[in-house]
Amino acid sequence: MAALESLQKDLNYQFNQRALLEQALTHRSYAAKHNERLEFLGDGVLNFVVAALLFEQFQRIDEGDLSRVRASLVKQDTLAQLAQKLQLSELLRLGEGELKSGGFNRPSILSDALEAILGAIYLDGGFAVVHQVIQQLYDPLIKELDPKTLGKDAKTLLQEIVQGLRIDLPVYTVIATEGAAHKQTFTVSCAIKQLEITTQAQGRSRRAAEQAAAALAITAIKEQKQRKGAS
Repeated sequence: MAALESLQKDLNYQFNQRALLEQALTHRSYAAKHNERLEFLGDGVLNFVVAALLFEQFQRIDEGDLSRVRASLVKQDTLAQLAQKLQLSELLRLGEGELKSGGFNRPSILSDALEAILGAIYLDGGFAVVHQVIQQLYDPLIKELDPKTLGKDAKTLLQEIVQGLRIDLPVYTVIATEGAAHKQTFTVSCAIKQLEITTQAQGRSRRAAEQAAAALAITAIKEQKQRKGAS
């Protein structure tokens, strides 16, 4: 199958046991011999290798920050994005129900398939080989990441920014609550008085709205700094 050959080329690894690769791409809805055990194995290998890569790359950050950054790099969304780059959605073997419901684009299925592939590579080629494959996948991400901010939520980042500026903490205010109790929408403002910045955002929960407003405030601070630098 040409698509499988293309995938192996992208991974820079050629399987000796092609059946392992096929199993890694097989969802439980498709066959009894599916990828869940391989996904379990791949998850463990991935966590270890990413931890080792971060340990080598960032020698001055502590265990807590290393754990936070690793968690962000191996979370479902990150894995699903990597899986999409490898075009795994076109190769997944799904049952009829999953196909109809769009399972080939579901982040959980994509991320599990990628981990299963890593587990299959480990079984097929050994640890050194899977280490190399993971490093190839993650090098672009690791080179671009900021260990001080990756994995932190917007409210935490905003608080650290204003504390660094030695000004008062942001003030969050619920402006409006709309909708039925089980399906409410919150509108929240985030105000930073000394910077004359106020943002507004909506969310399905107060926390979600606060996070969105904080993210807008961070953007506003960056734009304010750029304007001052240009003047």
